[in-house]
Amino acid sequence: MVHQGSNGHGLPPFEPYRVKCVERLRMTTRAEREELLARAGLNLFRVPAEGVLVDLLTDSGTGAMSDEQWSALMRGDESYAGARSWTRFEAAVRDLTGYEHVIPTHQGRAAEYLLFSALVRPGDVVPSNTHFDTTRANVEARGATAIDLPCPEAADTRSRYPFKGDVDLARLEACLAEHAGQVPLAILTVTNNALGGHPASLANVRTAQRLCRRAGVPLVLDACRFAENVGLLRERDPEYAGRPPREIARELFGLADGCTMSAKKDGLAHIGGFLALRDGALAEEIRRRMVVTEGFPTYGGLAGRDLEAIAQGLVEVLDEDYLAHRLDTVRRMGARLEAHGIPIVRPAGGHAVFLDAGRFLPHVPPAQFPGQALAIELYLEGGLRTCEVGSLLHGARGRPPHELLRLAIPRRTYTWSHLEYAVKVVARVWRRRRSIGGVAIEEAPEVLRHFSARFSRLAPAPAARPAAARGS
Repeated sequence: MVHQGSNGHGLPPFEPYRVKCVERLRMTTRAEREELLARAGLNLFRVPAEGVLVDLLTDSGTGAMSDEQWSALMRGDESYAGARSWTRFEAAVRDLTGYEHVIPTHQGRAAEYLLFSALVRPGDVVPSNTHFDTTRANVEARGATAIDLPCPEAADTRSRYPFKGDVDLARLEACLAEHAGQVPLAILTVTNNALGGHPASLANVRTAQRLCRRAGVPLVLDACRFAENVGLLRERDPEYAGRPPREIARELFGLADGCTMSAKKDGLAHIGGFLALRDGALAEEIRRRMVVTEGFPTYGGLAGRDLEAIAQGLVEVLDEDYLAHRLDTVRRMGARLEAHGIPIVRPAGGHAVFLDAGRFLPHVPPAQFPGQALAIELYLEGGLRTCEVGSLLHGARGRPPHELLRLAIPRRTYTWSHLEYAVKVVARVWRRRRSIGGVAIEEAPEVLRHFSARFSRLAPAPAARPAAARGS
């Protein structure tokens, strides 16, 4: 695809930045990777970073900061209370979201913890388009039930429906009615990370807001990838084509009562996050609580330099050239994989390409975690680190809708040649996929087991079923 905005001449797209500092990558042999993985109990989260060549485990906190962000670090005011850096941070968040009450946190899950501690009680129900792992864990830690209500189109990984991040409005309405008085809030994740990084349409968010308002339930955005949602809206919804990204972002935030944010994604920072709200009384209650565990309300566990980096990142992330390149990179990578016949979640989302591990390894049943088995093979083949999003991550809650493997692309970190290398690694494993067996859990904690579980490899089934025999 030719992107006019990258260079203004209709030429092939390229990175809208140039490299100022480099970090050496350490090459490893397959034998070294076998040893590292064995020590890690076949869990990629346990593998040391120096043993990874191209790290697509997550896009959280793994991006490269700009020269303006590095310069902003030097402005960091490390005063304990009321620092100048806090004032700049607060102004940046208010200008972006329109929310009056801004609470900094050390990362997104801390914002979730603070919000849910104030609102959620045992027996409550929290609906969402799809909860991601830490959100679900924070809901369940309060003794409540996290309910996923993705739109029907999200069930088909091969469909090219443009807004698979939408919530199922009919099911949301039914949930609000059935559990009246037990729903402290509803959450919309934009983009919907767990099901492919797909955007929610503003029409869908607008209707969800009306349903929640009618039920007296606040609507909160999990906004860690809000800019990518905005960029995909500009590409896929004719109503928003050509509109300034910041204008669309304000409209998106304007449809909710508040947001949680991990600034390690679309804040373009290495650490940090925030909770932003309209409700002043709720914000004040949370500020009183957070002093005990997170820090004073004007720093929330962050250094002044971190507040500065986030404030600058929230400006840069809505740059049109940046967004166009970011989304085009993910789209091109997805197209290259499909050219090899490799099954992915269509269309490619905003921050990652998701391999459909259930269709990649149709002979590996969900109970043997095909996504984790595939992640192991990609690492052994070429030092590629990725993340399972399927039965392993989902935990003991029944079978998830899909068995996926996420190739999350860090922001401004890798060049296209790195991603082409990753495609070639996946293609080589694809060609020998019938020889791959599943894995079994040897030990794991009850909560967020995918972070620290240990596994053993299983032999492949002697007679694999054809790919068409089992959908995903």
